[in-house]
Amino acid sequence: MKTRERGGHPLTSSRKRAYAGFMAELQESPAVMDWTDCPLVEVNPRKLSGTPILKGTRMPADAIVENFTSGLPADEIAEVFQLPVDGVRGLLAYAVKRNPALKP
Repeated sequence: MKTRERGGHPLTSSRKRAYAGFMAELQESPAVMDWTDCPLVEVNPRKLSGTPILKGTRMPADAIVENFTSGLPADEIAEVFQLPVDGVRGLLAYAVKRNPALKP
C-alpha cells in the first residue's frame, strides 16, 4: 500500500524499510551523538534548521567530530574552518568522553 508524504512522493513499504535502516545506521555512527548536555553546542531552529552547532558559529558539531575521526587534529579543524581553537578542543573532549571509541 502506498501512502503519500508531504510533497506528493509515494512512500512504499520498501522505501520505509530502507529509510528506517538508514536512520538506524546513522544513529550508530560514532560521529553522530546526543549533544544535549554539551555547553559548547547550541540548537537553534533558525540556524541550520536546528542542527547542533558549535556555539557562536554555523559549524555542525557532528561535522567537527567527523573531521577529527578522519584524521584532522583539533588545531587544524579550527584553522581550516576558522573556528575558535578552544571551542573545537572542548567539543572534541566532550565527544571523546561520551564515546571513547572516537579516535582519529
